[in-house]
Amino acid sequence: MTNAASWTEKTLIEIDPATLCRWLAADRAVLVDVREEQEFVEDRIPGAINLPLSRFDVRKLPEMDGRRLVLTCAVGRRSAQAAGILLASGHATATHLRGGMLAWDEAGFDTIFGAPLPQSATGAPAGLLPCAAA
Repeated sequence: MTNAASWTEKTLIEIDPATLCRWLAADRAVLVDVREEQEFVEDRIPGAINLPLSRFDVRKLPEMDGRRLVLTCAVGRRSAQAAGILLASGHATATHLRGGMLAWDEAGFDTIFGAPLPQSATGAPAGLLPCAAA
């Protein structure tokens, strides 16, 4: 019998904010934020796409085009749940930001506060992030 923790130990990849920032700056990742829309609108990582856990559907994930999918949320719980859904749907691995937005903020990386959402969230590159030279 497999316990619920076994998939997290074997296939859930946790990355730190600096790694995510470098991946986004190099256009090597697509970031999906699984917080609810209001949380996402209030404060988000540049380039992130919102797909709330309450409506999370792997069929609605954006095209990866060779990039790695990274999940995030406020502190890492919901992104780990979304990772479980991804793994249950047949994905071999799932990657999420350890510590979520809290860790990103504590690392001192830029966020977008309260700006209107773009018309279409396509997973476009986040642009020049402060870690681009790192």
